[in-house]
Amino acid sequence: MTATSTRDAAAIVEPVDGGWRLPGIANLHSHAFQRAMAGLAERQTHPEDSFWTWRETMYRMAGRFDPDTLHAVASQLYVEMLEAGYTTVCEFHYLHHAPDGRPYDDPAAMSRALVQAARDTGIRLLLLPVLYMTGGFDGRPLGERQRRFGHDVDGYLRLFEALRAEQGDMLHVGCALHSLRAVPPDAMRAVLAALPADARIHIHISEQVGEVQDCLAIRDRRPVEWLLQNAGVDARWTLVHATHLNDWEVAGIAKSGATVAICPTTEANLGDGLFRLRDFLDAGGAWGIGSDSHISVSPVEELRWLEYGQRLATHRRNIAVSPASSSVGGTLLAGVAASAADATGFARVADADAVVLDGASPLLAGATAADVADRWIFSGNRSMVRDVHVGGRRVVAGGVHRDRDAAAAGCARAMATLLRDF
Repeated sequence: MTATSTRDAAAIVEPVDGGWRLPGIANLHSHAFQRAMAGLAERQTHPEDSFWTWRETMYRMAGRFDPDTLHAVASQLYVEMLEAGYTTVCEFHYLHHAPDGRPYDDPAAMSRALVQAARDTGIRLLLLPVLYMTGGFDGRPLGERQRRFGHDVDGYLRLFEALRAEQGDMLHVGCALHSLRAVPPDAMRAVLAALPADARIHIHISEQVGEVQDCLAIRDRRPVEWLLQNAGVDARWTLVHATHLNDWEVAGIAKSGATVAICPTTEANLGDGLFRLRDFLDAGGAWGIGSDSHISVSPVEELRWLEYGQRLATHRRNIAVSPASSSVGGTLLAGVAASAADATGFARVADADAVVLDGASPLLAGATAADVADRWIFSGNRSMVRDVHVGGRRVVAGGVHRDRDAAAAGCARAMATLLRDF
């Protein structure tokens, strides 16, 4: 493990007037538009419902968005993230074009809606425009409902370069490769060769057993195995999910320096499976969390269920600990803090991005620096977040975002449009 990842929680939790300060948390994986469908895919549509049947509902919702509704839903989502303690979000964005696949007059219109939502709410944003080219490992063309996601390599790089020109202290632009099934090898190589050396690269990988089986059938390698052998994976990379790994892949990711973005609530909601957390920690791997489909927007819940999933699988308690700390909460909090800069590209932001927990909360009565992390993560669902600072500015005070009411009203109007005859 890196020195940072094994720091005791007390080293990153500080007492402040009336509370406890800890580093802002990076949300490493977000599809903002999917917040609009939270709770709408919980009715059985097939006796063997899975990710692949859930995807049909997702496509229906994706086809309804335009830049205005995307801005409204993303603004509400980012307010919720900030109030929960996320200070940076990595937006894995593939709703590029109009629903029929034609580009908007401004080809970056949907991306700019997300950028504006982040600016309006004050969250730090790594925007990850997605390259999405094929409908499967066999190279089949995109289906009708996927056409708004698609680019060829040249079109994608033009979008990337246009957005990259707008980078600043609160906005970085990286590259997202949707998945191995959606990006052919030659296209991947061409895009990677064109990226600036400091660009962050994120990819969905090994989320589903079916994906592993298809990759073996077509490429004669497991997805992570193929990626590590063909893509020069290093600390700039974030592998999203990486749920289904063999021993060689666990060790290979850890050795590469890449971060794994684990999304426990979404992975549970979709029936994906459980990440091999203990093995990955033992290998010294870097990891963080994401809220992905946003059926929950809470770092507490992601971290709690990351640990609880391991307990259910092993029939043991207190799995996520480190040589530096026997505290589960401390180990989890240190882990997400350690990976944030590599995964997001925002280095040295800890002094400017912070969460302050309310020392007056009954759930923190008598707390010490050594147990604050455990008590925050494992004491239930009552929010303890008092203040949130991003870039040195307070955007949440007394648990309330400065624009909570306006964002909620805008989202309500957008949802009325999105759900009409859904």
